[in-house]
Amino acid sequence: MTAQPDPKLIAAVEEAMCPPTSFRDDSPLPAYGPTPPVPQPGVPAMSQQATDIGRAAMYCGLATVPPGLVAVAILVASEHADPTVIGMVCAAPAALAVPIFALARLFRSAKPEPEVHQHIHGDVTQTTVNAKSSGVWAKNINQIGD
Repeated sequence: MTAQPDPKLIAAVEEAMCPPTSFRDDSPLPAYGPTPPVPQPGVPAMSQQATDIGRAAMYCGLATVPPGLVAVAILVASEHADPTVIGMVCAAPAALAVPIFALARLFRSAKPEPEVHQHIHGDVTQTTVNAKSSGVWAKNINQIGD
């Protein structure tokens, strides 16, 4: 007579032989080390302002498509498709978008400067440096304030 193996034992052995489906290493990471950073896949992270500008440019571009298509369809249907008129119709949405963006930037930059109150006791030397950079090729103009 042969002994039959216990079904619980067989199930436990089969479970132990299966490869793990996940693993989490909770050991603390070193603060620094010789390993360089690894480029991550996907779109690189952007600031909120860059994301907003990109989204606004995309929406403005999409907003010009329907009026342009309607205008071209009307001109073709009426058989009065003059190249000068088509050029003016296609340039009109861009001519409207530029002042809107300029006004939005003007309103955004019209925020009041916050008041800074500093209470200093004792002998202290305080230096305020105002730096301004602008343009494609930046020229730094540093002014030391009083």
